[in-house]
Amino acid sequence: MKRDRTTPPAEYIRLLRRRWLTLAVLAAVLVGLVLFSLTSGSSGLTVGQVIHTLLGRGTAQEEAIVLYYRLPRTITAVVIGAALALSGCVMQCVLHNPLASASTLGVSQGAAFGAALAIIVLDAGVQNAANASTAVTISSPGAVTVCAFLGGMATTVFVLALSRLRGATPSSMILAGVALSSLFTGATTLLQYFADDVQVATVVYWTFGDLGRPGWGEIGLIAACTLAALVFFLWNRWNYNALSGGGATARSLGVNVNALTCISMGLCTLISAASVAFVGVISFVGLVAPHMLRRFTGADHRFLIPASALGGAVLLLLGDLAAKNLLSPVVLPIGAITSFLGAPMFLYLLFRGRDRL
Repeated sequence: MKRDRTTPPAEYIRLLRRRWLTLAVLAAVLVGLVLFSLTSGSSGLTVGQVIHTLLGRGTAQEEAIVLYYRLPRTITAVVIGAALALSGCVMQCVLHNPLASASTLGVSQGAAFGAALAIIVLDAGVQNAANASTAVTISSPGAVTVCAFLGGMATTVFVLALSRLRGATPSSMILAGVALSSLFTGATTLLQYFADDVQVATVVYWTFGDLGRPGWGEIGLIAACTLAALVFFLWNRWNYNALSGGGATARSLGVNVNALTCISMGLCTLISAASVAFVGVISFVGLVAPHMLRRFTGADHRFLIPASALGGAVLLLLGDLAAKNLLSPVVLPIGAITSFLGAPMFLYLLFRGRDRL
């Protein structure tokens, strides 16, 4: 019997099922990790108690532990992980660079310099008299976010200009990112030299990375930026697929490559800068997550974009669980944990792709 030409091939159907299954598994793992994170601690809460508390049926003590301490930190890990992974996924596409991410291109370091500038020059870091255990807090989160965005955008503009140069290779762009990272790190150090003790302590916090600092207002700001970027990225998923085949191919299919690249990089910088502004520099999540998920979804951005967001959230939640439990009750800085986990993966990707760079 002749097969209907309008029926998709069986191989394509199996491929789609595999990709949808990847998204479903990631979502299930993320939900499980969220519940596990909410039960992780010395209080001995069970999953049932956590669920009852989330439904408004917990005791006052359970609500204090879950809703006011553990839940904000867990949601922060989910949102920041998704933001960084989304940023890395789209950067790798529009720059045609498998090693592109906010941390490897110097965007995070530029954003950290902007945050330090706001804290020291604009006096946005103040002592927290109400809670001595947290020592410092941010008095002007809007100013810190704007300055962080401008610092990250300065790096982005330089990288985009470099990518337009004839003969610019992926390796040269990464080397430029290393140079910019060094430049912004040195500038941040100079700012700290002229700052007072409270300002220096606040800036050092960004260097460490801490998921427990943002409040619900800051979490809402990061989540809004990330959601807006996700909607734009998903809306242009077919354009990214066309762009993966090269700029000439995308233009022949009617894609405005220059506009798409500029807007995409701007949004990537925004969500990366917002993340850095409130939790500090968290390296390698944006690099590792898209590469891991590309093995299951391929380069199809219809699936790679949401999979990267889910994968980034899972990776950062795993890192946070390691930070809280490795030397419990001491909570390690999340930036150090992600660096230890991400550096080997970065070296693997670098040497595996050395013939293509």
